[in-house]
Amino acid sequence: MNDEQRNVLRYKLDDVLEQARCNERKLRRFRALELTLIGTDSLFELIVAVLFPERSGFNWDLVTLLLLDPEYEVQRILSEEGVELADYPSLMFATDKDSLDSLRQISLFPLLGPYRRKKHNVLFPCKKKAPASIMLLPLVRHGRLIGTLNIGSFSVERFMKGVRTDFFEHFAAVFAVCLENATNLERLKRLGLTDTLTAINNRRFFDQRLKEEIEDAKRSDVLLTCLLLDVDFFKRVNDNYGHQVGDYVLMEVAALTRAQLRGSDVLSRYGGEEFAALLSKTGEAEALEVAERVRASIENHHFETPEGSHFQVTISIGLATFNSSLDEHSMLIGGEYLVGETDRAMYCAKEGGRNQVVSVGEIRLPIKQSNDALEEA
Repeated sequence: MNDEQRNVLRYKLDDVLEQARCNERKLRRFRALELTLIGTDSLFELIVAVLFPERSGFNWDLVTLLLLDPEYEVQRILSEEGVELADYPSLMFATDKDSLDSLRQISLFPLLGPYRRKKHNVLFPCKKKAPASIMLLPLVRHGRLIGTLNIGSFSVERFMKGVRTDFFEHFAAVFAVCLENATNLERLKRLGLTDTLTAINNRRFFDQRLKEEIEDAKRSDVLLTCLLLDVDFFKRVNDNYGHQVGDYVLMEVAALTRAQLRGSDVLSRYGGEEFAALLSKTGEAEALEVAERVRASIENHHFETPEGSHFQVTISIGLATFNSSLDEHSMLIGGEYLVGETDRAMYCAKEGGRNQVVSVGEIRLPIKQSNDALEEA
């Protein structure tokens, strides 16, 4: 073997070693991101981690995520966590598999190539600059497509057909497992915090969120309004039509009420025919409008028995608003006091003739109670 041949072999060996070192660095980066995904505490944290990876580790210019969510379950989970989905345009949802397939072409394998505006603009809703090349990674569980992770680059050569996708395929598989596990965990949480009849939150969930919302209102100096809603003459419904119809009424009332609230508002079955709602960052005037819409929607709804006869139901609503900046004693107010004042308002609505909304306004501690609390402190 002459010198020229040895040099050629040396260059080839150097290329192989450099490629091996490059693959090792890439593997470490992917493993670090996978460990981050596995260690996340919530579904939202998981999604954020994949949408916004460390820029120093991954030269991905654009990342979007499209999830199949036919029952709006993931969207509801995120909304209940206080996530404003409008703030995350790179997170998208499809309601059925056909629409998902039409957005990313039918394939259970990565798709690489140049960006085509007509085909890919829905997957990359970027207003400033479109990618030059893209990689579409299917998220698959048990042979079923559950979403797609879409990565874009401003370099036309970054994602080309023929580029190896081993690391990406492994990463997509890990993320799909994490996504499924996080969603299942949220389901388990909600089994213990959901009313089985009405499919809304139960009293236990309300009590937990009440404490959190009160602390947030104090910390952030925002308004918090509590509503208590009680079905009028509910015993008559059970007596006249039976308990099955009574259950149906409660389910309908829950659905009608939920339809008038924001995704971030908390609605719970408080007990029996009574419901409770927390409207964060909402003052008395706005809450009165919401409560009146709820009251009117239920009054105008035609309930139906299995035999086909119709009847109507009304509801009484009490309302109280917590304002931490109201006076120096407001910081002493807790969730029990807010609910107590709301209950007082609802009692007034009942005593005043039912089928109405009554507000006690922005609450404050009575002078004697606030002085006693200050002395104890």
